[in-house]
Parts: sequence; structure tokens; C-alpha cells
Amino acid sequence: MEKFKLELLFQIIGIGSASGLIYKDNSLLIIGDNSGFLYEYNTDTKNLKRHPLLENPIENTLKKDKADFEAITQFGDSIYIFGSGSTEKRNKMIQVNATDKKIIATNDLSDLYAVMQNFGDIKPEDFNLEGAIYNGESWFLLNRGNGSSHKNVIFTIEGKNLTNDFTILSNDYKLPKIKGVRSSFTDGIIVGDSIYFLATAEDTESTYDDGEVLESFIGSINLKTMKIDFTQKISSSHKFEGLTLHTNSKEKIEFLLCEDKDTEVLETDIYKLTLDKK
Repeated sequence: MEKFKLELLFQIIGIGSASGLIYKDNSLLIIGDNSGFLYEYNTDTKNLKRHPLLENPIENTLKKDKADFEAITQFGDSIYIFGSGSTEKRNKMIQVNATDKKIIATNDLSDLYAVMQNFGDIKPEDFNLEGAIYNGESWFLLNRGNGSSHKNVIFTIEGKNLTNDFTILSNDYKLPKIKGVRSSFTDGIIVGDSIYFLATAEDTESTYDDGEVLESFIGSINLKTMKIDFTQKISSSHKFEGLTLHTNSKEKIEFLLCEDKDTEVLETDIYKLTLDKK
């Protein structure tokens, strides 16, 4: 799969540091890793709504204090938003009603994250969740390997809940190096029998500090074998951190992407990525 087209679709004023998105029925749900809100943007009316995820939420939280919402997924009537786990303040999962966007539950995933670190042989300072997928039976949580050990891991989690009744499987991935820098997961979604993922090579060995963006690419993983089917470079300068399905046909598949510019500017660019299937 080599033919692709990447285009800037539109810009949303009022959202910064976009890190995840969901597209459905001409509506975009967006999270930002600096923000305490879930954003809802209507692509027809251009109307932007803010839904609080925390008490006294603000747009640009200080880095040391932020909940670092990096992953969002939806199944049925619930939306699930995950903190990255890269510090003790970033261990929340917020469950939100998909209709009225009100909070159903706030969960502390400290125990789960600790088990994942132990099971996946990931040091706490290298733990950094950037993608979440839920299909009603299994959770797929993607650890971004931008720490010193470069541990790109997909955890498959099943059980009654994510707090005290679960089982874990893990798969490690060695993603391509760009200019000597190992690339790392930034998001993932399920389409059919595949996990499509975004990855970025960022010149840093810290899950906390940002670095120069060297390249971003998309790829897919076969859900049955959990092996990578393909990877495709899509940019040499953009740090794409959010991926959602737009349209899917026999000829092509279209995704919407959001970019984290690592600034406090409240502007978010939404891109459309088209991949030819033939």
C-alpha cells in the first residue's frame, strides 16, 4: 500500500495540543493532552462545544499538573478517555456518555498501569500510553516507545473491568528507525481485521520532554497474527497523534488525523489521509 494523499482539511480555533479524535455523523470528538475538556466539533455548522472532564478544567494546564489525556475510544453508548500514565497524575480513565457527553465514571488505573509495566517489562519512566481501542470484548492499549528503552507495545486486555478483574497479553514491536531515531506509536484504531496505527520518530528519549519531529507514518497490524502488514511514511514534519476512520470502500480508505504541535496556541489542524487499496 504505497499510494496515499495527505491534505489539510480544516482548522479548528479553540483547541490546542490535540492528541486523539473520533469521527461520527459529521461530528468530531477531540481531546488535547493539555486540556481538561472533551471537545465536540460539528463539521457542518462549525460549532465547538466544551465538555468538562475534570473539576475546574482549563485549556492549558501546566505540564507538571496535567492529566495528559492521550487516548480516546468509543464502544456503544460510552466514550473512554485515558491518561498516558507517564506520571502519577496521569492515571485516570474517564467514561463519558456518548449522547449527552456527561461523565459516567472516573477510574484510577494506577494498579492496571503498574501490572502492564511489569508484564511488558517497561520501566515506569518509559511508560506512555498513546492509543486505546475497545471492541466490546478486548481492550488494545498502545504504549509509545519514546523512552530510553523504546518499548513499543500493544497490550490486549480482557476481563470484567480495568481496575481489579482483567487478564493481559502483550506484543512488542520494533518500528522503523528514522535518522537513527526509533519511531513510536501515537494512536491506533480497528478497521475490519486490522489495527491501523500512527507512529512518529521524535528526537527525544523522554516520555515527558518533546523533541524534533523527524517523520510520521501509518501502518497496519493483522488482528489474528498481531504482525505488521505494512508501514507508509506520510510526513517529514508533522507530529500526528490522533487517528479516526472517515470513509472505507473497496477502492480506498480515508482517515482523519489531528496534529499535536506541542504549543499553547489554541488551534488544531485536521488532515485527511487517503490510502488506495489497489
